[in-house]
Amino acid sequence: MTVKEAKRIVREFDENKLPTQDDIFMFTEALSFLIETEHNPRDMMYLGGYYYELRNFDLALKYYEMATAMDYDEAYECLGYIWYYGRTGERDYKKAFEYFSKMKEKGNLVAAYKVADMYKNGYYVEKSYDTYCEIIENLYIKIKKLTNVFDPIPEICTRLASIRTEQGRTEEAVNLYLTAKRVLAQRIRYNAFFGNLNIMKWLIDDLYELIEFDGEFFDFYDLYYLLKSPHKITFMLGRSRLSLESVDEEGEIAVCFEGKWYRSRDDFFAQASVKGEKLTAMYDRLSGFEVTE
Repeated sequence: MTVKEAKRIVREFDENKLPTQDDIFMFTEALSFLIETEHNPRDMMYLGGYYYELRNFDLALKYYEMATAMDYDEAYECLGYIWYYGRTGERDYKKAFEYFSKMKEKGNLVAAYKVADMYKNGYYVEKSYDTYCEIIENLYIKIKKLTNVFDPIPEICTRLASIRTEQGRTEEAVNLYLTAKRVLAQRIRYNAFFGNLNIMKWLIDDLYELIEFDGEFFDFYDLYYLLKSPHKITFMLGRSRLSLESVDEEGEIAVCFEGKWYRSRDDFFAQASVKGEKLTAMYDRLSGFEVTE
């Protein structure tokens, strides 16, 4: 394999919506070759991120640590997540705090809200809700003018919404959740990463603790609310009407979409597709949502 061939394989994989196992094997081999040949930390982060999304956290850790050995900033943030959540089986809040703090000092907004979380929860540092609130309030000022869907707008808005709820400022909280939902939906279109889907699920759950669900007017991501209990739902994709059903099976809610079963609402949102295209990638083309039962 040559560098030119490896880069071609990686480029073609990026454009492939339905990669086969052979495609995946060649992609990982090509990136591994580029890493060994060119020692580019961006390639290390790419491969580490790929394994992280697959929840192969041991390999993700390997490549993130390779990138930090080259003092690549983005890798410190990712290692913070590895140790904060104990992705490889061991939590280390000291390491997480050190990595997040290092990047917070460099202006990294993601690292900053994770430092805030550590003060909120008392992880490694003394618990301080006031410090948490202060950091989040300051971060919200910084994100107000940001427009990139991959900026941490939803993460910061949902945290501030929770603070506003505690303060009894419900209308502000609702508007913050709606902003987070709009931006996050656009982000998920490009990257249906399990972390993004979890944020959407949690914000929908929190939003409908504050407002009444409108069964006459709802959209694709509001299905997170409906699929918590048994329902039959239809919606349109172009001229095709699609059917969806959530069923209680011994206390667990399973989901059936167009005859295919999913174990949970999480599985449905992560996997459901039409003709090889995920619903999350076409959410804005789905319309006419209706609860039929």
